[in-house]
Amino acid sequence: MANVRRMIGQVAGFTTNVLITGESGTGKEWAARYIHALSPRAEHPFVPVNCGAIPADLLESELFGHEKGAFTGAISARVGRFEAAEGGTLFLDEIGDMSLSMQVKLLRVLQERVYERVGSNRSRSCDVRIVAATHRNLEDAIVDGGFREDLYYRLNVFPIELPALRQRIEDLPDLLDKIRQRCIDSGLQIIDITPGAVRVLKHYQWPGNIRELSNLVERLCVLYPSGTVDIQNLPTRYTAGAPLRDSDREGVASTRASGPQPQDFDLPSESVPLKAYLENIEVALIRRALHECNGVIAHAARHLHIRRTTLAEKMKRYCINSSFNPELD
Repeated sequence: MANVRRMIGQVAGFTTNVLITGESGTGKEWAARYIHALSPRAEHPFVPVNCGAIPADLLESELFGHEKGAFTGAISARVGRFEAAEGGTLFLDEIGDMSLSMQVKLLRVLQERVYERVGSNRSRSCDVRIVAATHRNLEDAIVDGGFREDLYYRLNVFPIELPALRQRIEDLPDLLDKIRQRCIDSGLQIIDITPGAVRVLKHYQWPGNIRELSNLVERLCVLYPSGTVDIQNLPTRYTAGAPLRDSDREGVASTRASGPQPQDFDLPSESVPLKAYLENIEVALIRRALHECNGVIAHAARHLHIRRTTLAEKMKRYCINSSFNPELD
């Protein structure tokens, strides 16, 4: 990562196109924002576009904008992302998912620095720095016919590869501290993670990389607000392949024997929306706290180690009534 930061520092001051590669969740957008922040364009917009999340037939309008009446539903003119990023940086995330027809149009913009809105014949010049990113191997995609070779060389002027978390596992303690601080900034209560838990987490392979680590810390902040997280508090998937000391095994066995714990919930075999999953856990904890405190919000907030106003806001967001409900017993 020191080498990555050095490369970012070298290229930031130029208008050179940058291609950031790496597995999903390694922080490619972070690197793009870092390049922008260190560049002379830092006072101008940074505009991200996820090329894989926008349907192919809408991507042209998203990037270049459109005129009123250009197509059904175009009831007014719309500014595209290139125009919105004028003078700044346009971040094209998941560029490997862009259709071949759209790749041709993007190549023209990179070569001539002009584009037209959909439904317009007037060319517009652009002063935009391009930073692209992908988790795909674009050289393999070129061989398979899924990516244009000329566009690849236009984008790959200055390549930066981000390592997977398992390749920089010594950074895990520092990353945990940064993520915990970000959770505090977003209103979650801080948790302490014991050295034993950190040691176990270092043996996990982290297929989701830093994004998975961030999701885990947020989940633990919800389950154990202002508490301490030890090995027995970690979900089983993170402890399964780790070498445990005798004292660790005793703690885990004791926790398992005491009955089902929130952290023992295994993820479904199919994909799961983490945000909704965490919200369901949070709602259940709030309802239980209100029940045990006979509906007194101040007492429930103290039980959850959060401010009364924070609990009131969460209750309003989740439409939770503070009335005592004996059916929860």
